[in-house]
Amino acid sequence: MKRFWKEVAVDAERGIRLDDRPLRTPGRVPLVLPTEALAEAVAEEWRSVEEGAEIDPRAMPLTGLGNASIDRVGPDPILFAQGLAHYGESDLLCYRADSPEDLVARQAAAWDPLLDWARARYDVHIEVATGILHRAQPPLTLTRLADAIAARDAFTLAALSPVVTIGGSLIAALALSERAASAEQVWDAVTLDEEYQAERWGRDPLAAAGIAARRRDFGGGVRMLELLAG
Repeated sequence: MKRFWKEVAVDAERGIRLDDRPLRTPGRVPLVLPTEALAEAVAEEWRSVEEGAEIDPRAMPLTGLGNASIDRVGPDPILFAQGLAHYGESDLLCYRADSPEDLVARQAAAWDPLLDWARARYDVHIEVATGILHRAQPPLTLTRLADAIAARDAFTLAALSPVVTIGGSLIAALALSERAASAEQVWDAVTLDEEYQAERWGRDPLAAAGIAARRRDFGGGVRMLELLAG
């Protein structure tokens, strides 16, 4: 679809209007946002489409997340949260290398503070394993982490989804959402192993392109969290 509108505005209910017509989600529901900051940012994505240009969804991450909040998450936020909670069962931060020593040290430096935060924040025990064999977390730990993610509203869940799924860490995403860790700290933590391998063996162009795409989607989630906060 090419740009057909002249004006983009935010109405009194924080809905987006294109030439005074309401912008709707793919599910045909009006795209109404929960904060003025998010609504203005979504409107700016539509203003930025050049006249006569094709719409590129990749350049409109906030619109996509807003649509997902309403169409995918909104009908059953608890079910959606359960999908994210499953990442707590095999959280990236809980599986460590046994060698080489510098990688072991880097994982500990980046991951231990996030695990320590989660232990204190949720009063839980978290198992840490060496290698890739699954080690079950205590049921109480999984319950409290699941409760923490389920407490989020539909828009926050949609924003957290790329952070959790791209990084493979529910704990890191929760730390980000509660401002216990910065976006850079979380990104560096969840891409630590890839960055280490790239430093040792060089950067493959295809892998680098994949990481760039993931960083873009991760950044969209982070930006939406910021806009939801105010």
